Amino acid sequence: MPSRRLAVVDVDRCVGCQLCMFACSRRHGVGGLENSAILVRSVGGVERGFTVVVCRACLDPQCARVCPEEALKPREGGGVVLEPSLCTGCGLCREACVIGAVMWDDEANKPVICIHCGYCAQYCPHGVISIEVRESAS
Repeated sequence: MPSRRLAVVDVDRCVGCQLCMFACSRRHGVGGLENSAILVRSVGGVERGFTVVVCRACLDPQCARVCPEEALKPREGGGVVLEPSLCTGCGLCREACVIGAVMWDDEANKPVICIHCGYCAQYCPHGVISIEVRESAS
């Protein structure tokens, strides 16, 4: 069964509009940029461009391996799914992610992690991100 994953197609096309971040937050029922599972940030001013930080759907996610409560479950096809009721907010998952793709909800004291729904990609006017279908290794 194929799985979906969000992919950064061409970061050089990113103008830093943050529409993807607004869309993700809105999908989580929050206005503004809070609780976005995707981050767009400057790499040194507009002239140097932007970077897009989002879960890369690791097949062996380190964030799940370090979770002492098993609140992060590996997702079929890569990445993880959070079980909020099990999460104690220890932050080990955030520290374990080498690309910094585990965002944080300060109010709930829990991670915000991309579920690869593709909602944000619908709002990217420059084709920087898209949803890809990955065939699972069965």
